[in-house]
Amino acid sequence: MAEDLIVNARVTIPAAELEFTATRASGPGGQHVNTSDTRIQLRWNAVASAALTDLQRQRVLAALASRLTTGGDLILACDTHRSQRRNRDEVAARLAALLRAALVPPRPRRATRPTASSRQKRLDQKKRHGAVKRTRGRAGSDD
Repeated sequence: MAEDLIVNARVTIPAAELEFTATRASGPGGQHVNTSDTRIQLRWNAVASAALTDLQRQRVLAALASRLTTGGDLILACDTHRSQRRNRDEVAARLAALLRAALVPPRPRRATRPTASSRQKRLDQKKRHGAVKRTRGRAGSDD
């Protein structure tokens, strides 16, 4: 029943690494919500995943550091739909989107220099500020 999760052209997470758990959803819904386990929780271990190369793992761990448990698990949950299947599909799509964003390589920083006009503006502003401070008199110096 479980399918592999295709993240992008290079990364596919095997279904064996994804752990889905169904629990009772909270919120309104009357008798239906009290009797059916429609909330889906997805757990995936980024540290132990065989789907990622070492470089990809470093990018994912850095990008999702605040969302990972101490063991390296990423836990996502969805209870927006009344159907287990739709919640399961949505939480899998969320994981794929998170990983796609995390796997984008960072753009290299290009060293830049301030323009001549910006340097001149900065110096002019410093001179104006200094002039304002010079015009302020000392307290009690009415000579």
